[in-house]
Amino acid sequence: MNKSGITFRLTVLNFLEFAVWGAYLTSLGRYLGSIGLGSEIKWFYSMQGIVSLFMPTLMGIIADRYVQAQKVLALCHAMSGLFMLGAGLYCVTSAGVPSFGPLFALYSIGLAFFMPTIALVNSVAYNALTKEGLDPVKDFPPIRVFGTVGFICSMLATNFIKFDGVAMQDSYTQLLSSGIIGVITAAYALTLPACATKKSQGRQTLSEAFNLKAFSLFRDKQFAIFFIFSMLLGASLQVTNGYANMFLGSFAGDPAFSDSFAVRNSNALISISQLSETLCILLIPFCMKRFGIKKVMLISMLAWVLRFGFFGLGNPAMPGVILFILSCIVYGVAFDFFNISGSLFVESNASPDIRSSAQGIFMLMTNGLGATIGTLAAGSVMDSVVFKAAEPSWSTAWFIFAGYSLVVAIAFVFLFKDPAGNRQTVSDEAN
Repeated sequence: MNKSGITFRLTVLNFLEFAVWGAYLTSLGRYLGSIGLGSEIKWFYSMQGIVSLFMPTLMGIIADRYVQAQKVLALCHAMSGLFMLGAGLYCVTSAGVPSFGPLFALYSIGLAFFMPTIALVNSVAYNALTKEGLDPVKDFPPIRVFGTVGFICSMLATNFIKFDGVAMQDSYTQLLSSGIIGVITAAYALTLPACATKKSQGRQTLSEAFNLKAFSLFRDKQFAIFFIFSMLLGASLQVTNGYANMFLGSFAGDPAFSDSFAVRNSNALISISQLSETLCILLIPFCMKRFGIKKVMLISMLAWVLRFGFFGLGNPAMPGVILFILSCIVYGVAFDFFNISGSLFVESNASPDIRSSAQGIFMLMTNGLGATIGTLAAGSVMDSVVFKAAEPSWSTAWFIFAGYSLVVAIAFVFLFKDPAGNRQTVSDEAN
């Protein structure tokens, strides 16, 4: 296969991968609020972290040792898509008033199979690029851009498409849309180049059988610190996903803001965040080589400070809405300079036999421990200063999150040493 051919195929894969997620990630909270489940939002979003505690690592081990990664990717998307379809169909049969238990169960199982696919897509892409003699650090970011394009397209479709006069962002149809795209992605994954597995010969220890050797990365001091800060930074990831749309919608009760674009089309406004991602991804190869992982991650942390701070200061009318737009713009830096560069750091510093598992650990720390702790903590903050407060204050909540990000950034400066691209891969020397 020629290089342009594999690049195109991986571009399609990334587009579909994130279109699955974009169909509901930023709008689910708004829908849950509309059906009387607003107080349960934190559980739907924390579940994303809970399943990431074990599913990405488990599927990474299977992909490393037993089943080719592209086949594991297809299986996960098929299962996720079917359960998301089931969640949407349950909403249909419940006459628009679904109960928390069944909806949460179907959604959670679908999510459990979706979360491993993010790391698996990276592994499949890195494998295909390497086979064609391409450099993942240089050639993957432009491909990953189209994942964000897929996310944006799904967000905009969810914002503007209506069924029976109801926008998808206010309806269960966002779950049906995600499920359909997921099943399509499963079929497409089976057409991708095969990824090798590394089966051990003879008797195996428990550690070898389950490829727990990837956890030996924690024995390397700087890798351990990297994973810890990945967890701390991951705590910020789901805060705006879960509450930004509801926050913008809260201005509908004020006549001065109720008819503004930011209130009526909040998902479209938030999509500026993903548009910013597409531009910021292209900066990663330059920034990684010019500044190193430490400065790139520090920039991300400071961008989170601005992300939350601008939300706290803005409002839907001019000129306050400009701060909302700026918050969406810096999100691209906050997300990409951590999420994508972190994945590339793991790819460059872990040995080939544990890379899928190492990517799974990275997901565990960010979208697992970090996102779970962050979402539940954010929910407590929201209960204290917004939902259960005598005088609700969204601004106070955003400023609390901004302060947290600043503290993490200051600690990172003193504790993490930049390997500056000179590290050898970590595997045997960590044992």
